Parts: sequence; structure tokens; C-alpha cells
Amino acid sequence: MKASLLVIIKIVVLIVCLALIIIGQKTAGKSELAVMLIGLAGLLGLLYDYNRKYV
Repeated sequence: MKASLLVIIKIVVLIVCLALIIIGQKTAGKSELAVMLIGLAGLLGLLYDYNRKYV
């Protein structure tokens, strides 16, 4: 049960991060850039979490 809950949480975080990147890309500005960078940081965090068990 714990593993399936973690997978669901990671999927939700992935969707939120992708949404932040897409929303931030619609217009140009500093605040949109910050939104996209937050989304990118979330994706990098998910990638780090995935690769952590192989290092």
C-alpha cells in the first residue's frame, strides 16, 4: 500500500510540474520564468528520486 501511494503522489507531482511549465510558457516575463523554473526544479527532483536507488 505504501509503494502504490508513493507512485500516486509522484504522478500528481509530475502533472503539477508539467502544468507549471506549460502555464509559464504561454507568455513572456519574469514571473512566468519563475513559474517554469519551479516546474523544472520539480521535474529534476523527481528524476533525482528515481535515479537515487541506482547510484
